[in-house]
Amino acid sequence: MYPLNWKYTDFMIHTRLKGMGVALITPFKEDDSVDYDALLRLVDYQLQNGTDFLCVLGTTAETPTLTSEEKLKIKNLVVERVNGQLPILLGVGSNCTRTVIETLHNEEMMRGVDAVLVAVPYYNKPSQEGLYQHYKAIAQSTNLPIVLYNVPGRTGVNMTAETTLRLAREFDNIVAIKEASGNITQMDDIIKNKPANFDVISGDDGITFPLITLGAVGVISVIGNAFPREFSRMTRLALQGDYNNALTIHHKFTELFSLLFVDGNPAGVKAMLNVMGLIDNKLRLPLVPTRITTFEKMRAILDELNIKC
Repeated sequence: MYPLNWKYTDFMIHTRLKGMGVALITPFKEDDSVDYDALLRLVDYQLQNGTDFLCVLGTTAETPTLTSEEKLKIKNLVVERVNGQLPILLGVGSNCTRTVIETLHNEEMMRGVDAVLVAVPYYNKPSQEGLYQHYKAIAQSTNLPIVLYNVPGRTGVNMTAETTLRLAREFDNIVAIKEASGNITQMDDIIKNKPANFDVISGDDGITFPLITLGAVGVISVIGNAFPREFSRMTRLALQGDYNNALTIHHKFTELFSLLFVDGNPAGVKAMLNVMGLIDNKLRLPLVPTRITTFEKMRAILDELNIKC
């Protein structure tokens, strides 16, 4: 835990959660167990190919299907392997505020974590005031930097720009939002009116380029699991203002973005990683592997891109 007089605005995490973060998948073996060796190979692949930070135990990790023991072991292995080379953003979302706070107070789970990602509560569809009170209680329970996560397509409720800005202005340890609402007007409203010590991060690979041109600082990426070098370069070029070269890379991946999610996430990216020889093409129910027809379309695009799968 950080000292009570610690100032979030002075902390390195605020400048480090920029660029391309990767929402790590969880590899499974055919017997449904976690493939920890494959996980370490994936982490090494990210470390060697330009990734700026790692998001562990997010939605893309199939976290709802993991046991508490598996979550802790995954987190510990990633932290140990990264060894301080990249910031670790840990997903701790729940539709129960108390559960999130209990996780944040679990010293073993928080050891080695630089910041936490807290998704809007799913299923129970709180009001905007309920969302505010949820994040207020969480912010007041920890000294860790918090990244909000708005993804109404999964949670069933959208956190408005007004609520996001209210939280950003009132709590110094709420340092960013991963925005995946798909509403560019809403995102632009947040970027335009946010305090200086609060960042917007794209939660959707397909709109990362346009969102950076509006003032976002990066992306928490799914496609980066498979193509960290290419996608981190696009993100870096866009952040440097080299929009022409960034746009060229963005357009190369446009068709792939939609195919990645047509059979659900992370089925698409797991299929790619499987053909690249990094993991088994295995998901835990209720998720299932991508269809053959979808994968053949992916393969054709990858051949055009001269990316070997």
